Amino acid sequence: MKKTFLLTLGLLVLTFSAMAQQVDRSRIKAGLHAGIPVADAADISKFSIGLDIAHHWGVSELIDAGLATGFFNAFGETTTVTVGNVVVENEFEDFQFVPLAGALRLYPTYDFNFGADVGYAVGINEGNEGGFYVRPSMGYNITGNTELNVSYINISNDGNFSIVALGVLFLF
Repeated sequence: MKKTFLLTLGLLVLTFSAMAQQVDRSRIKAGLHAGIPVADAADISKFSIGLDIAHHWGVSELIDAGLATGFFNAFGETTTVTVGNVVVENEFEDFQFVPLAGALRLYPTYDFNFGADVGYAVGINEGNEGGFYVRPSMGYNITGNTELNVSYINISNDGNFSIVALGVLFLF
C-alpha cells in the first residue's frame, strides 16, 4: 500500500507542477495547530500540537490544489481504573504522525476557503503503523498572508484516531 501511495504522490507532484505552469499563482503555507483528541483518541490523549506545511498551486481563480505534510504529536494520557481494592494505572505513549497528502482548497470568497487533505499519515513512534489520513478544513484569511483555520484530523487503520484542531498558517 505504501508503494502505491508513493507512486500516486509522485504522479500528483508531476500533475500539479504542470498545472502550476498554466496558472501564475503558487502558495507555500506553513503554520502551527493545537488540537483536542475526540472519540476513541480522547481515552488515550487529551491534547495535541503540530506543524503544517503545504504547497498549493492555483488551478483557477477559485481552486488551489497541492501537497501537504507536517508533523503532529498527541500527548499520551495516564488513566487510573479502580476495581474493588485494586488500582490499575495505564500509561499511554505519545502518538506522532507525519502526514503525506494531496490537498484541495476552494475559495468562494477571498477571505474564506474550505477543502481537504487526503493521503497517508506515517506513524513515527514505536508500534504506530500510521494509516489513511483525511483532514477536512475551513480557513479564514485574517490578513493578506495569515490564515486562521479549523480542521478535523482523522487517521484510520483498524480504528480511528481523530483530533479537532485550530491553527494559524502563514503564506509565503
